[in-house]
Amino acid sequence: MKSLKRNTIIFLLPVLAACAHVPQRDMGHAEQSEEVAEKQADLPKQELTEQVLFGLLLADVAVQRGKIELAVQTYQDLANTTRDPRVARYATHLAFESRQLDKAREISRLWQELEPDSLRAKQTLATLLLGDGKLDEARPHLASLLAANPGNIDAAFIQVYAMLARLPDKAASYTLLHELAQPYPRVAEARWGLAQLAEAAGKRDLALEDARLAYALRPEWDRAALLNAQLLLDKSPQQALALLKKYLASDPDNKEVRLFYARALMGQKQYSAARTEFKLLLDGYPDNADLAFAVALLSLEMGELDRAGKELRQALVNGKQDQNAVYYYLGQLGEAKKNDDDALQNYRKVEDGEYEFPSQLRAAYLLNKAGKLEQAREVLHKIDTQSNQQRVQAIMLEAQMLRDAKQTEAAYRLLEQGLEKLPDHPELLYEAAMLADQIGKHDVFEQLLRKLIQIEPAYAHSYNALGYSLLDRNERVEEGMRLVEKAHQLAPNDAAIMDSVGWGHYRLGNLSKSEEFLRRAYAANPDPEIAAHLGEVLWVKGDKKEAARIWQQALKMQSDHAVLTAVVKKFLP
Repeated sequence: MKSLKRNTIIFLLPVLAACAHVPQRDMGHAEQSEEVAEKQADLPKQELTEQVLFGLLLADVAVQRGKIELAVQTYQDLANTTRDPRVARYATHLAFESRQLDKAREISRLWQELEPDSLRAKQTLATLLLGDGKLDEARPHLASLLAANPGNIDAAFIQVYAMLARLPDKAASYTLLHELAQPYPRVAEARWGLAQLAEAAGKRDLALEDARLAYALRPEWDRAALLNAQLLLDKSPQQALALLKKYLASDPDNKEVRLFYARALMGQKQYSAARTEFKLLLDGYPDNADLAFAVALLSLEMGELDRAGKELRQALVNGKQDQNAVYYYLGQLGEAKKNDDDALQNYRKVEDGEYEFPSQLRAAYLLNKAGKLEQAREVLHKIDTQSNQQRVQAIMLEAQMLRDAKQTEAAYRLLEQGLEKLPDHPELLYEAAMLADQIGKHDVFEQLLRKLIQIEPAYAHSYNALGYSLLDRNERVEEGMRLVEKAHQLAPNDAAIMDSVGWGHYRLGNLSKSEEFLRRAYAANPDPEIAAHLGEVLWVKGDKKEAARIWQQALKMQSDHAVLTAVVKKFLP
C-alpha cells in the first residue's frame, strides 16, 4: 500500500473554516488548472462545529495509527455532512490508495454529485467503474468526460483509450470505445485508440481500417503513421515501408519513426537500405553504441567483413553496455574471415550474458578443429549450463567431436550418461540410438527408437531410422517397409526418407517402384548413399551403363564414402 498523507487535519481545518484547498499528491498540470478553477467556484462555507472538528481529529488519528477503514468512513461521513466536494475528493483518494475499492466507488459517486463539472471526478468514477467491470455504468461518465473537453478532444480520447486498454476484455473495450467515438468521426485519436483495441482483440481487419483512418485524418501524427505501418507489415510490407518512407520525407528528424523504419527494413531483409537508415540515426547520435552495433551487424550480414570489423570495434569504443555481444560477433567475424585464432580470442572474452554459452561452444569447436580435442572437451566440461537444452547441446557437440575422432564407443558412452540424467530427451535418444546401431547394439538401437516414437509420435526420422536399419540388414523387411512408409506420410518431401522407401521396394522386389522413389530422392539430394542405391537398382534392372555413370559421378563428389565404394566394388570389381 502507498504511504498515506500524515497530519491531514492541518489541511482540512482550513478547508472547512475558510474554503482553502485539500492537498493533492503529485498533481499534474491538468489537476493544477482544475484547482485554480475550483478556487473560484461557489464552495460551501462551513462552520467549524464541535462535531466536524471531532470528525477531523478522529480521521487524522486513524490515518496515523493505520486504521484506514475508520479514517475513510469518517471522511465519508464528513463529506455527507459538509457537502464539500474537496472532502469527498480526499475521501475517494484515501479509499482508493488503501484498496477499499467498493468504498472508493461509493464516495466517488458523491464527489461527482457534489462537483458535476469536475473532469477529475468524472475520470475517477469512470476508472473505478471500469475496474469493477461495470462498462455499461461507466459509459455515460466517459461520454460526459469527452463532451466536457470540446477544445481538447484529442487528449480526452487518448485518456479514455488508456483507461479501456487496461481492461482484460479487449473486445468489450473496443465495442465501448466504438460507441463513444460515434459522435466524433473525424477525431484521429479516436480511430487510433480503436485500432489499438481492435488489434488486441484479434480484430485484424478492423484494426487496419481504423489505423488507416487515423493516418488519413492526421498524416503528420507519428503515432498514426507508426501504428498504420506496424499493422500493414505482415499483410503488405512494401506498402508499410512506403508509408514510413513518405512520412520521413516530411519529418526527417523523427528518431522513433526512423528507428522503426530501419528495423522494418531489416525484417524484410533489405539490409543495405536498413544500414543506411541506422547510419543516419548514428550520424545524429554518434556516441550511441547500440546504433553502431546495429550497423555493424548489418555489414556482417551483407558480407562486408572489413567494414563490419571497423564498426564492431567502434561499438566497443563507444562503450556498448553489453560488450559480450560485440565480442561474440567479433568471433563470428573471425570465423567468416577464416581467422580462427582471432575468433577464438574474441569468444574467450565473452564472460557472461546470453552470448556466453554460444561463445563457449564455438571456442570448443575451434579448438577441436585445430586438433586439440582434449582442450575442447575441457572447455565443454567447464561450462556452467543453465538449462537442460544447454546441457544437451554441450553433450551433443562433445559426442560429435568423439565421433569425428573415430571414438564411436566413447561417444556412445557419453550419450548414455546424458540419458541417465535426461532419459526422455528426444535429441539424446535419437543420437544414442544412431551410435548404438553403428557399434552393433541393434537391440538397444531399436529400444531407444521405439521409446522416442512413443514420446514424439510425429517425428518422421525415428520411423525412418528404425525401418531403414531393418531394410539395410534385410531383416523383418515388411515391418521395416511399414515404418519407412509411415515416415514418408509424415515427411513426404524428405530425400532421405524417399531413399528408404525406394530401398524398401528394392528389398521387396518392386524394382520399378524402387527406381521411381530413388530417382526422386537423388534429384532432391544427390547424396552418395542415394547414388549407391539408385545405381544398384539400375544395375539389377539391366541398365548397367547408367548405373556406372551415376556411381562415377558420385565418386567425384566423395570418393571415400563407405556405402558407395562398397557397392562399386561389389558390381565393378
